[in-house]
Amino acid sequence: MSESYLTRIGGLIRDARRHKGMTQSELAELLGTSQGAVTRIEAGRQNLSLDMLAKIGDALDSEFVSVGHSGPQHLRIVGGRQLSGSIDVKTSKNAAVALLCASLLNRGRTTLRNLARIEEVNRILEVLASIGVKTRWLPDSNDLEIVPPARLHLEDIDVAAARRTRTVIMFLGPLLHEHSHFQLPYAGGCDLGTRTVEPHLAALRAFGLEVTATHGFYEAHSDRSVNPTRAIVLTERGDTVTENVLMAAARHDGTTTIRNASPNYMVQDLCFFLERLGVRIEGIGTTTLVVHGRSEIDVDVDYAPSEDPIEAMSLLAAAVVTHSAITIRRAPIEFLEIELATLEEMGMKYDLSAEYTSANGKTRLVDLTTIPGPLRAPTDKIHPMPFPGLNIDNLPFFALIGAVAEGSTMIHDWVYENRAIYLTELTKVGARVQLLDPHRVMIEGPTRWRAAEVVCPPALRPGVVVLLAMLAAPGTSVLRNVYVINRGYEDLAERLNALGATIEVFRDI
Repeated sequence: MSESYLTRIGGLIRDARRHKGMTQSELAELLGTSQGAVTRIEAGRQNLSLDMLAKIGDALDSEFVSVGHSGPQHLRIVGGRQLSGSIDVKTSKNAAVALLCASLLNRGRTTLRNLARIEEVNRILEVLASIGVKTRWLPDSNDLEIVPPARLHLEDIDVAAARRTRTVIMFLGPLLHEHSHFQLPYAGGCDLGTRTVEPHLAALRAFGLEVTATHGFYEAHSDRSVNPTRAIVLTERGDTVTENVLMAAARHDGTTTIRNASPNYMVQDLCFFLERLGVRIEGIGTTTLVVHGRSEIDVDVDYAPSEDPIEAMSLLAAAVVTHSAITIRRAPIEFLEIELATLEEMGMKYDLSAEYTSANGKTRLVDLTTIPGPLRAPTDKIHPMPFPGLNIDNLPFFALIGAVAEGSTMIHDWVYENRAIYLTELTKVGARVQLLDPHRVMIEGPTRWRAAEVVCPPALRPGVVVLLAMLAAPGTSVLRNVYVINRGYEDLAERLNALGATIEVFRDI
């Protein structure tokens, strides 16, 4: 190998290791070599065999050192085993994406602490990089530093990355004060049916934004002389709608009142971050927000988002379906209380620690220990409601829990047009699921789980539900093409393995 090639590959290995949050000594241990050897490899001073390249690729899960074609990532699960031990809840996916968008409001340096390293974040970082924003993961950490350019190059936006995430719609609020005209690609992400963007557009018209859809792009025109003259009443109490209006209001040099606002966890995190930027907000955690904005924001800010209640619910469902006693640490209890009350009605028992606060200094956390025991189906259907009701993203986990409970459980997913359909994939691993209509399924429990090979549903939470069901199914199951799970969960297989699961990540040769 030439010296220049070794230097380039060494740099790629170093960056991939840092992206995984791994030290040189940890990588050396996985490779069965010394830390000095890893240092030489990353410096381009070590010859590399194809066998060593393949080992590094496995250790770092990085396609740049794959031998042959590297296709979709799959999971091989050996199920039927109980879990044990403790696991920490990672920080919130949905807060992370909102904060990345909100960083566009700030001309100063933004540092986000302990951010989730997930594919959804990666796509947004690709979009930000394409328009001139400098981002870097700080060494040996999940801390992300964001430095904006003097001028955003929106004409260079990475269309492919933008189309793979719905988050790009939340660029509207931060950008409308800086640009009189700009384009954004149509949003993508999970395949959950058509989700209208009209509530976003209707609310942002109060700030002079008009948007038309043409040729796969949103064409945005902003009249910055227009400002809200009365309270903005959201026609839908949506999380991302509320966040978009909050970000628009943050740069409006005046007072904006938002009614029917979502008080959900990611909205609260965004409010706490905006306060760090000098924006004063009244009513955080309620459905009426009063925002006192600033025309210019130029501060160096440091913020840590709170833990993810949906991941906490995922881990809780993993314990229930495998009849396991585990401790879920750093669970944001305020956003799980309705779910836990529902589980108590089904007969579940658990212990809670005393409360403590998240790194943001605001969000209440507990350590939750599950106690295995028989469950019964709820007397009424389970359906989501805006916070403080049962979270829409937690609803699919109740289909899985219903499959281990005695009796019939109806799940009513009234929000999405076709996500309930994906829950029928549980039939492939032994569950008895009847689709009543595009929004309702009936699950008969308890279930005799069986191993199977399944293509991962194209929606995040149903995909995780199938994975967790496979943990309960005796034998070896395969879940294919799990990119959608990686969109929202960081190292989920590895972390479940630390609890006693047996999950292998692999790709077809």
